[in-house]
Amino acid sequence: MASLIPHFPLKLVAKRMLAPAVAHLSFLRADGQALDYLPGQFIQVHLTGRDGQPTKRSYSLATIHDHALGPGEAVDIAVSFVPGGTATALFEALQPGDEIEASGPFGRFCLMPGDANRRYLLIATGTGVTPYRSMLPLLEQAIRERGIEVVLLFGARSEQELIYAEDFRAVAARHPGRFRFMPCYSREFNEAAGPDARRGYVTEHLAALAPQPEGDIAYLCGNPNMVDAAFAALKAAGLPAPHIRREKYVSGK
Repeated sequence: MASLIPHFPLKLVAKRMLAPAVAHLSFLRADGQALDYLPGQFIQVHLTGRDGQPTKRSYSLATIHDHALGPGEAVDIAVSFVPGGTATALFEALQPGDEIEASGPFGRFCLMPGDANRRYLLIATGTGVTPYRSMLPLLEQAIRERGIEVVLLFGARSEQELIYAEDFRAVAARHPGRFRFMPCYSREFNEAAGPDARRGYVTEHLAALAPQPEGDIAYLCGNPNMVDAAFAALKAAGLPAPHIRREKYVSGK
């Protein structure tokens, strides 16, 4: 019999809107424990469905924490609000001090200690950019210690939906020439977004990055259609499958 994964309580400490339909929620474990996780992993939130049966939703951790200092206390996630969604109803009503039940962390969408690449291509749409936010301390460490380059290609419909942009732009400012933040706007182009901003979809700009089979490792996260299309394009460019790491986000009610 498989062992049961322990659940733990999370207490909401802060909530803010990142975009018209995306909220950033900050929790602490209500049992006083730290959440020992690897950047890129996710937790599952347990709730009761409309049919009265237990259900769960998965959320990548958005927490920025220097793991060299040990496990952190904060548990941050980004939540997309879906009209009529069971999880949306829970999170919209949640107030600081309220508690929810969670389990984890899970997943292997993480930076690998043995990576010897020269560049990371991080590609995301929507809330699929969340795990890259948690990876920022490790990416900065790799820039300092290995001299790698990082390109974050992030697709959104407009500047309003470009969540966590201030965090990525801050890292790009600290590491000019080493960390490029390339927002791609599919509907409303932001003329003030800088020279790395692009019009259209992220998949339209992959070829311009000249993916290198020997030197690049790519991460794909977000809309399943984007993930599939980007995977096919990177494979066609010669990247071996182990160097293309994927996580698909499927909206559920």
